[in-house]
Amino acid sequence: MSEMDDLAAFAVLIDAGSFTLAAQQLGCSKGQLSKRISLLEDRFSVVLLHRTTRRLSLTAAGAALLPQAQALVVQVERARQALARLKDDMAGPVRMTVPVSLGETFFDALLLEFSREYPEVQIELELNNSYRDMAREGFDLAIRSQVASHERLVAKPVLNWHEVTCASPVYLEQHGEPTTPQQLAEHRCLLNSHYSGREEWQYHRQHELHRVRVSGPFASNHYSLLKKAAVIGAGIARLPSYMLNAELADGRLCGLLRDYQTRSNPMYLVHPYQGGLPKRTQVLADYLVGWFQRSGEAINQL
Repeated sequence: MSEMDDLAAFAVLIDAGSFTLAAQQLGCSKGQLSKRISLLEDRFSVVLLHRTTRRLSLTAAGAALLPQAQALVVQVERARQALARLKDDMAGPVRMTVPVSLGETFFDALLLEFSREYPEVQIELELNNSYRDMAREGFDLAIRSQVASHERLVAKPVLNWHEVTCASPVYLEQHGEPTTPQQLAEHRCLLNSHYSGREEWQYHRQHELHRVRVSGPFASNHYSLLKKAAVIGAGIARLPSYMLNAELADGRLCGLLRDYQTRSNPMYLVHPYQGGLPKRTQVLADYLVGWFQRSGEAINQL
């Protein structure tokens, strides 16, 4: 790097026409600039300049080296301009909408991590379980569980999750642990009112489908409330696997019916179809895909 810096200093010196002006442009002293030119001459074992008190003139070696040194300065300036344009493209808002439970679970840590690396990007995050018309409502990115074929959206899978049947140790101590789906009919179950079929829970085991009618004291369209109710012992809940890492690890909730599977649910990162995304949107999209790939391994183990 020192050699490249010295070549650039040589080009600036010739363009300025004097050590005094060149030193001012480079932010160094005349003595420091003179030393850099001398080091460059020593490195190439040539004399580059005839130095007099009134003017500088190039030797044959200096004249041969000057175009290369000037080209280096031009490349450095182009690189500086490219980075400035990139910074301008990165600065600004990215509007994003994600499901409530997913946002509450992941996005505080995820976006904090992203913002440390890309502080110029301003993320506007909406948590909403309702359908949002991205183009009409001005959203740049979204995470969805379904993508309609008629929508002009680009979709990339980022997460695969399933519901985990769980209850607190307090509830299980009081009411016992179900060992088959049919036994859930005898328990207090916490229902998700967002789904029309909330009173029928389905399980699979060895290619056999098990359906059971359940009921209980509490229903909500909010997974986080159902999780809180399960933690305090209000009943048995079916919750997304991505929400339960901490509770299953520290024993606040216990996984039930481990020999039975629930449906796998993909989630997609989507954006409106267009020729090219703004740089800040593309960077965030790529970051989200990578982040969820790393997180998905832990989720699929629950």
